[in-house]
Amino acid sequence: MSHQVALSFEDGVTRFITVNPFETVADASYKARINIPLDCRDGACGTCKSFCESGTFDPGDFIDDAMTEDELEQGYCLPCQALPESDMVIKIPTTSDVAKTAPSATTATVTGVEKVSDSTFALRMTVEDRESLAFLPGQYVNVAVPGADASRSYSFSNGTSEEELSFLIRNTPGGVMTTYLDERCEVGDELELTGPMGSFFLREADRPLLLLAGGTGLAPILSMLRSLCDGDEREVHLIYGVSRVDDLVGLSELDAFKAENSRFTYDTVVSDPDSGHEHIGYVTSLMGAEQLRDGEIDVYLCGPPPMVDSVREHLDSVGTTPVNFYYEKFTPAAGTSTEETAQDTVAVTTVEDDRATTVVSGPGFERGEQHLSLAASSDAQFDARMALEFGALELVIGRLSEQEINEFRALAESANAYIDGNTFVDAEAFTKANNAFHEYLFVCTSNDSLLHAYRSLEVTKYMNTVLPPANWVSEHIVPEHLQLVDALDANDRDAARYIVRHHTEHAKETMHAAVIQMEDEE
Repeated sequence: MSHQVALSFEDGVTRFITVNPFETVADASYKARINIPLDCRDGACGTCKSFCESGTFDPGDFIDDAMTEDELEQGYCLPCQALPESDMVIKIPTTSDVAKTAPSATTATVTGVEKVSDSTFALRMTVEDRESLAFLPGQYVNVAVPGADASRSYSFSNGTSEEELSFLIRNTPGGVMTTYLDERCEVGDELELTGPMGSFFLREADRPLLLLAGGTGLAPILSMLRSLCDGDEREVHLIYGVSRVDDLVGLSELDAFKAENSRFTYDTVVSDPDSGHEHIGYVTSLMGAEQLRDGEIDVYLCGPPPMVDSVREHLDSVGTTPVNFYYEKFTPAAGTSTEETAQDTVAVTTVEDDRATTVVSGPGFERGEQHLSLAASSDAQFDARMALEFGALELVIGRLSEQEINEFRALAESANAYIDGNTFVDAEAFTKANNAFHEYLFVCTSNDSLLHAYRSLEVTKYMNTVLPPANWVSEHIVPEHLQLVDALDANDRDAARYIVRHHTEHAKETMHAAVIQMEDEE
C-alpha cells in the first residue's frame, strides 16, 4: 500500500510525495526530484536525520553514529532507511532551495465569492486535479492577484479531503486583493496558487487542544477542526475573538462541529464595549484555569500581531507554559510579491528558562513554535505522576493485604538493585523496574480509570530518553522506595504523602542532572 508523506522544510515549504511499498522516503523523494540531505544511503552517516511529526514507520537498519535508539524513541528517523507504515509528516532540516525544490504551482477556478461581513470575504475555488494539491490542516497558499504583480498568503479553511477550496480573506480597503474581490472577481476567473506552505499545522498528540483565533485567523482553525472532528479523540476548546459582533463569521460551521463532536466547545468574544455581546474583551479574558489545564495542553493561535503578542504575554503573566504552543500571525499585506524566495525566510531558535522557541519570519508573516524544554517537560510528567499517586494512596491506604505489601516491597528492591549509592548500575533496567514499582500502586487500587491515567503518562518515555547514558542518581531514591512501602504497611497516610512528594523532587533532580550531562556530551 502506498502512503502520502509530507516533507516540511525549514522555510515553510511543504512537498508531498507518494511512497510505494518497500520504498524508502529518500528513494521516493529523489524520484520526485527533491534532493533531501543525503550521503551514505545506508543508515551509517546520519546526514538525512529528520524529525517525524506524525505517522509510523519501519526505521530500517542504522548504527548509533547515525541515529541512536533514544533519538528513534523521540521521533527521529533516517529517510534513507525509513519505510512508511502510514501517511507521515517529516520535518526536513534544510530549506526547499537547498533541496532543489519549490512550492507547487496550481491553477484554480473561482466558484464563488461573498462578502460575509464588512470585514471578511469568503472565496471558494476548485482545481482540476484536486489530489495534486495536498496540504496539512492549518497551512496556506500564495494566491496571485489577477491584474496585479502581487500575491497574498491565505490559509485554507476547508478540510484536506474536500473537493472545493475555501478561504476567509480580510477586507482591507485599498488592498490589491480586496479591490479585486470587491470590483472584478467573477465565477470562472482563474487564479494561480503556489504552495502549500507553513509550519503552522495540526500535529498528532493525545493532549487536549486550546485553539485561539482572531478575525480571519479562524480560517486555518476551521481546517484543523474538520480533521479533529473526523474521529480524533482529543478534547478541543476554541476561543474566537473579533472587534465587532458583525465580524463573527463561520458560526454555523462551529455549531455543526459542536453538534457532531461532544469533545468540542467554543466561546466567542468581542472587543467592542458597546456590542452587547455575552463576552466583552479579548481572547485572553477567557483563558482561565479551566482552559489552560496547568499547561497540559497544546495551543494553536492564529490572528493579527497584537493578539498573538498579548496571548504570549498573558501566558507569561499567569505562569503557564503549554507543552506545545504554535502560532501564526500575518500583516495585512502578507506575501506582497510573487518574487519572494526561500532566501527571504529566516529561522531562529532560542532556549530560555524552560522553553525552546523557534521563530520563522519573512516578508509580511511570522510563524512560531514554543515547546517545553526537555527538563521542563520531564518535570510536568513527574508532577502529574505525583498527583495521581496522591489519589491512589487514598484508595489503598489501610486496605493492602500482606501479600500485596510483600509484592510491593519486592518490586522496590528490584528497582533498587540497579542503583549503587548515587550511581546507576544500569539506568535502562532501572527505568523498567521503576515503572513496575510505581504502576503496582495503581494496580492495587482496582480502579481501571486511574491505572489508565498512569499508563497514559510519558514518565517512562522521558526516562528512556535521558537516563541510559546517565551516571548520577539522587541518593534518596533507594531509601524512599522502601520507606513508601513501610508507610503503607503502617497505614500512615501522612508519611506516605510526604515520601511521594519528596521522592518526586529527587526524581526530577536526577532527570535534570541527566539532561545536563546529555547536553554537555552533545
